[in-house]
Amino acid sequence: MSHYYENDQNLASKESIISFKINDKTFNLVTDNGVFSKSRLDEGSYVLLKTILPLNLGDYILDLGCGYGPIGLTIATFKEQARVDLADINRRALALCEKNAQMLGVNDRVQVIESNIYSNIKNMYHSIVVNPPIRAGKKVTYAMYEGAKQYLIDGGSLYIVIRKAQGALSAAKYIEELFGNITLLERSKGYHIYQAIKNEK
Repeated sequence: MSHYYENDQNLASKESIISFKINDKTFNLVTDNGVFSKSRLDEGSYVLLKTILPLNLGDYILDLGCGYGPIGLTIATFKEQARVDLADINRRALALCEKNAQMLGVNDRVQVIESNIYSNIKNMYHSIVVNPPIRAGKKVTYAMYEGAKQYLIDGGSLYIVIRKAQGALSAAKYIEELFGNITLLERSKGYHIYQAIKNEK
């Protein structure tokens, strides 16, 4: 059994193109077997993007657990001043990220990083954006929330999307304990979008 949050080099490749529309712009991205939500943009990512794109996300942004890049590359497309790092453990997903960045013409403003959570993250960020791999379990997803504090500048924000049925309320409580604050930005179709700010005064 292969999981999108693992590295399975033996999985047969079958690339395809998915399309989605955000803020009147149509995106066409290459996906493949062995990546999360390969046949369409997942609803959580869509709600997350619609919620945070109007916000000031700063100049340095990390999409952690980026998959084939729908969140990070969409942000890079609309936030032309920003540099966006896209990190994942899944090498196939990262190769797709690079291909999609080229197709969208944002490859000069994005960096694709192979990283087990924060293991290869070196930069500091204004925003860290996470659509957590719930199936990987709490140990992984909570490490994504916890580690964010170390890689956010003071005043920087962690943004996450999580379904109520998949533990949104307990995750929000954990993040609030870590950061000392949490804000529910949006609630739509069972998905909760949260923001936590580092060292909020």
